[in-house]
Amino acid sequence: MQFAFLVSTMMIVPLPALAATTIVADEIVVTAARDGYVARRSATATKTDTDLILVPQSVNVVTAKQIRDQAMHSIGDVLRTVPGVALNAGEGHRDHIVLRGNSTTADFFADGLRDDVQYYRGLYNIERVEILKGPNAMIFGRGGGGGVVNRVTKRAETGSFARFALSGDNEGAADVTADINTPLTTSVAARLNAVAERFDSFRDAYGGHRIAVNPTVVWRPNDATRLDLGVEYSRDTRVIDRGIPSAGPGTLAVPARPLAGYDSVYFGQADTNRARFTGKVATAAFEYHFSPALRVVAKGLAGDYDKFYRNAQPATPVTITGGVPTVGIEAYESSTRRRSQLGQVDLIADVTTGPVKHTLVAGIDYAHQRSHSDRFQGFFDSGVATTSSGRRTFVPLADTIVIPPITFRDAPGHLGHTDAIARGTAVGVYLQDQANIGDLVTIVAGLRRDHFRLSVDDLVHQAAFVRSDNLWSPRLGLVLTPGKNLSFYGSLSRSFLPQSGDQFGSLDVTTSALEPERFTNREVGAKWRPLPGLDLTAALYRLDRTNTRATDPVTLLTVLSGSQRSKGAEFTVAGQVTKALSLTAGAAWQSAKITSTTTAAPAGRRVALVPHFQASAWARYDFDQRIGLGLGAIHQSSSFASISNTVLIPAWTRIDGAVFAKLSDKFDLQLNLENALGKRYIAAAGSDNNLTPANGRTLRATLHTGF
Repeated sequence: MQFAFLVSTMMIVPLPALAATTIVADEIVVTAARDGYVARRSATATKTDTDLILVPQSVNVVTAKQIRDQAMHSIGDVLRTVPGVALNAGEGHRDHIVLRGNSTTADFFADGLRDDVQYYRGLYNIERVEILKGPNAMIFGRGGGGGVVNRVTKRAETGSFARFALSGDNEGAADVTADINTPLTTSVAARLNAVAERFDSFRDAYGGHRIAVNPTVVWRPNDATRLDLGVEYSRDTRVIDRGIPSAGPGTLAVPARPLAGYDSVYFGQADTNRARFTGKVATAAFEYHFSPALRVVAKGLAGDYDKFYRNAQPATPVTITGGVPTVGIEAYESSTRRRSQLGQVDLIADVTTGPVKHTLVAGIDYAHQRSHSDRFQGFFDSGVATTSSGRRTFVPLADTIVIPPITFRDAPGHLGHTDAIARGTAVGVYLQDQANIGDLVTIVAGLRRDHFRLSVDDLVHQAAFVRSDNLWSPRLGLVLTPGKNLSFYGSLSRSFLPQSGDQFGSLDVTTSALEPERFTNREVGAKWRPLPGLDLTAALYRLDRTNTRATDPVTLLTVLSGSQRSKGAEFTVAGQVTKALSLTAGAAWQSAKITSTTTAAPAGRRVALVPHFQASAWARYDFDQRIGLGLGAIHQSSSFASISNTVLIPAWTRIDGAVFAKLSDKFDLQLNLENALGKRYIAAAGSDNNLTPANGRTLRATLHTGF
C-alpha cells in the first residue's frame, strides 16, 4: 500500500525527461549519462586530471550510467561487478570488502577524502565509483593495502535540471530519489540530491529505512576560481541479518557447506537485531588557477557519526544435541561515536625541462579522528550479574528460531566488555612527478612521508596506550605508449597499516610495541582502445603483506614474522561497441594464501573470500530510441568463508536482465530482473556461521522522469 501510494503521488507530478547539455564558456557540463559505461579520465589515482591510459595501475570505474542501467542500490551491488573484489557480509550493518585478498572496512573515500566509518553507503548522490587496485598510500595515506574505493559525488553545476526516480521490487523494497540543480546567480548554482528508501527482502524479519539529503553549492566568479560547499545528512535504521550457519562441523579435509533449506529463516531476534546510524558531514573544495601552468586544490571535511547496533547471531554450525538439530546463538551490542576533521592542499604545476614535460604535485594532508566505542556481551542467564556463564545458548533448528531473553551487560572480569576512546592524528607530506618524455614514455614517481599517532584510553581497565609511526610510502610507475590508444605499464607501490587495525580497535600493550604491517605491490599491465568508445585493460600483480603478527614458538611472544601473498590476473572491457550496443565485462584469476604462519592461521591456508575465478558481464542493446534490452551474468568460483578453511562457499552463477522503455518525452521505465533463474547461493559471508543467502528471482521497476 505504501509503495502504491508513492507511485500514484509521483505520477501526478509534472516531471520531465532526461538531461541536457549546457555549454558555458569553454566548459561543457553534461548533466546525465556523462560517461556511458566507460570513463576516460580521473584525478583520483594521481591527484591530477589524467587519461587513465597513462595511469600505471589497475583502475575500474563504475559509471552513473551503469549504476542506473543495472539498478544498483548499494556499494555491494557495484563491487560485485568488479573483478578482484569480494564481499564480506559486514555483520549486516556495514560495507566490508576483500580487495586483492585483503579485508577492509575502512578503505573507502569520497572525492578523495577518507570515509572510514562503518556503515552502508548509498548511491543516491554518486556520479561514479572508482576502484583503485593495489597499495595507494602515496595518494591516500595509511591503509589501502589491497586498494581503495573512491566515490565521486555529484556537485552543483551551471545550468538547470531536475530528475526524479521511483523504484520498487516484488519483495517490498522501494525508494524515491531526487536530483535538482538550479542557478542562483550568474556565478552561483545549487544542487540537491535526496533519497527516501525502504529495505526489504525474502529473508524473514528483515527490513529498515534510510533517508539522506545532500545539498551542494558552487561559486565560480571567474574561469580561474571554483568553490564547492556541501552538507550531507543521512539516517539509516535497519534490522541486522547475520545470515545462516553452516550445515555441520567441517574439517580441512572435508569442509562443511552452508545449511540448506533454511534460506529465508531468520537466526536472530527482530526486536533485538537493530542498527542505527546517523551521519552529518560538511565538505568544502577550492580550486584556483594562478596561471594555465600553476593551480592549487584544497579540500576539507568535518564529520560527526553516531552508530549503534545490537544483534543475536548463529555462532556454531548445526549440531545434534540429544538427537535434535541445534544451533548455538551468541549476542552483543556496540556503539561508536566518531568525529573526523580532514584536510588536504595540493599545489600542481606543469613544467617543461628540455624534452620532458612534468606535472608536479606537492601536497600535505591532515586528519584528526576521535572515536568513542563500547561493547557489551549478551547473556542468556536472566541478567544474573554474579556469573559470567550463559554467553551462548543452543536452540532447536526450526522454521522459526526461538531465542530466549538476552541481557546485555558487563560481567566479572569485564567479559566481552570494552569501552575506549581512540584519538588518531595523521600528517602526510608528498611529492609526485608525472614526467612525459616525448610521446612514448611516461614516468610516475612519488614519495610520501606520514606521521601517524594513535592514543587509546581503555576506560574499562583504566589503561592508556600510545603508538607513533613515521613511515615512507614510495610509488614508481613506467608507462610506454607505442600508439595513441595503447599503453604498457609496470609499477611498484607500498602502503602500511598500523597494528591497531583499520578502525583503531586493537591497540594494547602488545600491539602498541609493534611496527605497522606493510603491503608491497608489483604490477604490469596493458590498456588499449581498439574502438573510439571501447577500453580494454589487463593486469598481472603480486601483492605481499608482511609484518603480520605471529607467535614465536619458543618464547610465545608476539612477533612480526607472519606474511600473506596475493597474486593474480585481471581483465576488463567497457564502453560502446556500436551506437546501439554498450558493454562492460571483467574477469579475475587470483590466489591469496598465508605464506608464513600468523596468529590467525598456519602457512598454506587460503585467505577467506577469495575465489580463484570471478567474472561478470553486462550488455545493453537499444533497438531504437524507444526500447532497449539488457543482459548480464556474474560468476564466482568457490571460496572459504573464513581463514579456518573448514566451511566452503560453493561456486555460483547469476543471470540478470532488463527492459528499457521510453514511455514519452518525460517518462522512462525500466524493469530489472535480478537472478532470473532463481539460483540459490551465498552472496557474502562474515564467518563460518554468518552466511548470507542471496535474493531469489527479484523484479524491480524504476520510473525515471526529469527536465
